[in-house]
Amino acid sequence: MADPSSYRPKTGEIPADPGVYRFRDPHGRVIYVGKAKSLRQRLNSYFANPATLLPKTYAMVHAAASVEWTIVGSELEALQLEYTWIKEFAPRYNLAFRDDKTYPYLAVSMGEKYPRVQVLRGERRKGTRYFGPYTAGAIRETMDTLLRVFPVRSCSAGVLRRAEQSGRPCLLGYIDKCSAPCVGRVTPEEHRRLAEDFCAFMGGEAKRFIGGLEKRMAAAVAELDYETAAKLRDDIIAMRKVFERNAVVLAEDTDADVFAVEEDELEAAVQVFHVRGGRIRGQRGWVVEKVEDTTPAGLVTHLLAQVYGEQSETDGRLPREVLVPVLPEDAEQLTAWLSALRGARVTLRVPQRGDKAALLETVHENAVQALRLHKSRRAGDITTRSLALQELQEALELPEAPLRIECFDISHVQGTNVVGSMVVVEDGLAKKSEYRRFSVTGDAARDDTAAMHDVLTRRFRSYLADRELPVDERGKFAYPPNLVVVDGGQPQVTAAVRALAELGIGEEVRVIGLAKRLEEVWLPEGDFPVILPRASQGLYLLQRIRDEAHRFAITFHRQKRGKSMTASLLDEIPGLGPARKKALLAHFGSLKRLRAASLAELAEAPGVGPALAGAIHARFHGLGTAGLGTAGDGGLPDLPGGADAAGEPAGETVPAINYSTGEILDS
Repeated sequence: MADPSSYRPKTGEIPADPGVYRFRDPHGRVIYVGKAKSLRQRLNSYFANPATLLPKTYAMVHAAASVEWTIVGSELEALQLEYTWIKEFAPRYNLAFRDDKTYPYLAVSMGEKYPRVQVLRGERRKGTRYFGPYTAGAIRETMDTLLRVFPVRSCSAGVLRRAEQSGRPCLLGYIDKCSAPCVGRVTPEEHRRLAEDFCAFMGGEAKRFIGGLEKRMAAAVAELDYETAAKLRDDIIAMRKVFERNAVVLAEDTDADVFAVEEDELEAAVQVFHVRGGRIRGQRGWVVEKVEDTTPAGLVTHLLAQVYGEQSETDGRLPREVLVPVLPEDAEQLTAWLSALRGARVTLRVPQRGDKAALLETVHENAVQALRLHKSRRAGDITTRSLALQELQEALELPEAPLRIECFDISHVQGTNVVGSMVVVEDGLAKKSEYRRFSVTGDAARDDTAAMHDVLTRRFRSYLADRELPVDERGKFAYPPNLVVVDGGQPQVTAAVRALAELGIGEEVRVIGLAKRLEEVWLPEGDFPVILPRASQGLYLLQRIRDEAHRFAITFHRQKRGKSMTASLLDEIPGLGPARKKALLAHFGSLKRLRAASLAELAEAPGVGPALAGAIHARFHGLGTAGLGTAGDGGLPDLPGGADAAGEPAGETVPAINYSTGEILDS
């Protein structure tokens, strides 16, 4: 029996998304398929204390040798994919769904006098509309949910006859899950309209019905009828859950292979879902090394040749459709080649909308996760890390392996909100407790090289100050790194070297730059870059460090930019502090409504008197200092540039206002 700890994935490697997981034995056979709302939470439960596991679960995790997972968009998709793969693989530890039943459908018998909602399998009946398929549990829940909103008859013919003869409805009629046409509560025409609305909702018109319920809920709240509003709220939640996307079950005649790619500068993760008969019958994934200057279209061409190149013309496994994220440049020739292999027409296309586009998105989500997992596992391998540091030492001619590397990056948008980041890697692993970020202002923010010079100067000035302290009082940055990496080419490297030279430590610290486009390594003393092999572990390490510095800088830049964007015209109004600004926005709901408010409406807001209301009104409507006096007594200066607060040209005639009383005076 295998030890579960030998194949247990790290918690951080498992996504928290909904999905389906598969345990495989040492021979690669699927022995268990399960679904989860959160893959991370569910899979971690299998590797808990063995004494807490059920006997069947204990036996399964010890019989398995590996676990893999597939991300989907919702719980409903996870249900569907679990059902499909249990049917496909017949895992020995799965008990449910191992019969030979067909998929159940939600059916509405529109051919009857009183249309009936029911669950049907097998052959389709004339005059009946079908929706689905669903899994057994999901279809009952869906039907029960919708009968709350569309109380269509769901009873059998015998129950209907007894109710008509006795004049009393069945239980569903008493609990308002049936409109009871059998006893005349609604006319046959009204009941048929309910059934038609049910079919319209299931056919894709959910937004219309949900929007109607939202309006009714808002009206109930306005009338303080909270009981009705709460019921409508629950109906809306239920309908949204029923109508959530389902990208893993397509039309029964769908035969397709769906490709998706997630790539960086060096590698690409590929995922392929094989759909046959509308069901995902298989999944493949792998990571490939990219050739220099490979375009997305060229990468797709390479993948199709790799996947289908070894199949014979009589193989018969090619699908009718091949769905890709981008069309290859030689799409016509590839289509002809695939059609010849299959012996029938094959369509090669990019889905733009509908279920197939949703499925392509799901496949891409799995490719993103696969590349992230590949990088994480490679970074955590001590042998790989040691090889990467050794390669860097040799390629850069360093006296010793760079056990401590610091990487710097600059981020801004057109010269605004300029920030810098520093990330630290020790022995090939990120040391997040020593990450630092820098705000760059003044003359240092004029361009990237000036900002880089400023950031390096500040970081190593701190190093020099710490170095003078007693050993037991020194901080984390009292020791220089073995290698400094800057994001950029020769200009950024020159700026960094100049900063170190000005501090008198230019000979102590080695500086290189990593240019993103071709992944070139720039040295201070060379006119040409050093080109590391594409498969070099040293290049992979530099790339990961650079990307982490970029991520850290972007995060800080977005935070800073977000704070600056929240500043508004309200900040410039004397007497309007944070508490009053918050109360004003809460009262009007948005800055747009506040801008459109009249003087009287502003004065009615909590904490706003006539004088402050006048100041706010003037600021939004470009009244300048009319009737306000000077800035010293609460007035506002004229807006710069001869424009009002809304950005429109000034110069229109505006009324004079007495801001102490709010009275509008004659012009």
